[in-house]
Amino acid sequence: MKTKLELNKFFSDIYEMGRDGIPNFKMYAGGEWYFPAEGKFLDVHSPIDDSVIARVSMAAEEDANKVVGAADKGKIAIRRMPAIKRLHVMQDAANLLEIYKEDFVNTIVINGGKTIGDAEGEVHATKNRLMLTSQEARKIFGDYVPGDWAEENVGKYAMVIREPVGVVLAISPFNYPLFITFTKAIPALLAGNSVIVKPPSADPLPALLMTKIMAAAGIPAGALSVITGRGALGGYIAESPLIDMVTFTGSTSVGTQLSRASGIKKIHLELGGKASAIVLDDVDPKEVAEKVLAGSLKNAGQRCDAISRVLVQSKIAPRLIKELKAGISAWKLGDPRDKSTRVGPLIDSKAAERVAMLVADAVRSGAKVECGGKPKGNFFEPTLLTRVPEEAKIMWEETFGPVVAVHVFEDIDDAIDLANKSEYGLDSCVFTDNINHAWKVAKRLEVGEVTVNNFPAHGVGIFPFGGVKESGLGREGIGYSIEEFTNTKTVVIDTKAAKTWENAI
Repeated sequence: MKTKLELNKFFSDIYEMGRDGIPNFKMYAGGEWYFPAEGKFLDVHSPIDDSVIARVSMAAEEDANKVVGAADKGKIAIRRMPAIKRLHVMQDAANLLEIYKEDFVNTIVINGGKTIGDAEGEVHATKNRLMLTSQEARKIFGDYVPGDWAEENVGKYAMVIREPVGVVLAISPFNYPLFITFTKAIPALLAGNSVIVKPPSADPLPALLMTKIMAAAGIPAGALSVITGRGALGGYIAESPLIDMVTFTGSTSVGTQLSRASGIKKIHLELGGKASAIVLDDVDPKEVAEKVLAGSLKNAGQRCDAISRVLVQSKIAPRLIKELKAGISAWKLGDPRDKSTRVGPLIDSKAAERVAMLVADAVRSGAKVECGGKPKGNFFEPTLLTRVPEEAKIMWEETFGPVVAVHVFEDIDDAIDLANKSEYGLDSCVFTDNINHAWKVAKRLEVGEVTVNNFPAHGVGIFPFGGVKESGLGREGIGYSIEEFTNTKTVVIDTKAAKTWENAI
């Protein structure tokens, strides 16, 4: 039986059922849902069995221009909306998301191949982000700056305020189609910007459903738009002079292209990662193995912050490998609709083939497959590789699959140097019971975030998240995102009352 998408009637106005029983989804701009000008659609497949579960509008340039025009008008409406009303919209959206959470969970599972647990976590994190907007809003406060610290500014003072950038284009990846998309849109809207959402082509449905939620919660017409289509669509929109900022999460290659297309616009990029787990010889190998496996295999390894290579000190390596072999069997591969499944399919067959290529290259380079190692359609077995040499591709390229790659080192400095050779600098982690060693590693790693004694996970965004080097620009997180989506304006006031230095004081 083929996989089928079923939705609550609340969402009935965002699609029309085709003659073949497959829903055809509309786009949203200017407060209305509509089909593309040229009437073309893209098939949306489920990675579970490759069934076509929906079709989404394939936007042409005419549609892109319409969306940009609507957002340009919408930026005025959202900016004039009192901040307290924006907060109320976010709270109402959180309540609606809770009401229809099963639709979101089922859609994420079917469209993205996530396990039920991972899908529930994504919906919960999105709801929490909506509920934490009152904390986010605190970052919109300004500063008072007295001028009398310099003789020429006596009698002057300044107010430094934060204002919305204008129209934000938000382009998101397939691995968190709901959460990442709206961790961009939520703070951007809260700050008073209009937002154009370009969801991932592979699993665009969660973003479409969430746009319906936001519209029902009261976002002004034009303040939020969603447009679907091929990847090149994002670059075309980014070039528009009406776009004021581009925020993108995805590959470094696409991020570089968008940066060029954006010109001197404000830009935020969260790109590739190659997180190292540095395991020193003073830890409990069983406890560390559990965390390493979770950091490597959660969401089938399709996470920018996944542990992508395990650097373990030689003295503890045999015991850690033993625990990894014992623990990986608990990561059941299977249909993500089964609650006992912990590893579902990769997003498509190309993704599975690429992981297979990296594993095969590692083996040719001298690595040993301790378990797993084989693709099964869109699925890839949870895999443990040991004796992985430094020259293997899997030591340097993003894995984005359920593979634990172990490399042994002798000295802490060697592990740090190896980790820092990567072109990426998103995040990493270190496991040790020695605070001095933890601090040394954390200070010297060239990354945006270091986690001590656990795997990297940025969750709802309490801690700022972002990278250095080829991993991007800017930071996301509660409050930190607001800073990205606002511009600083300085208003200098000359009181004209001070005629002398003494009077000014």
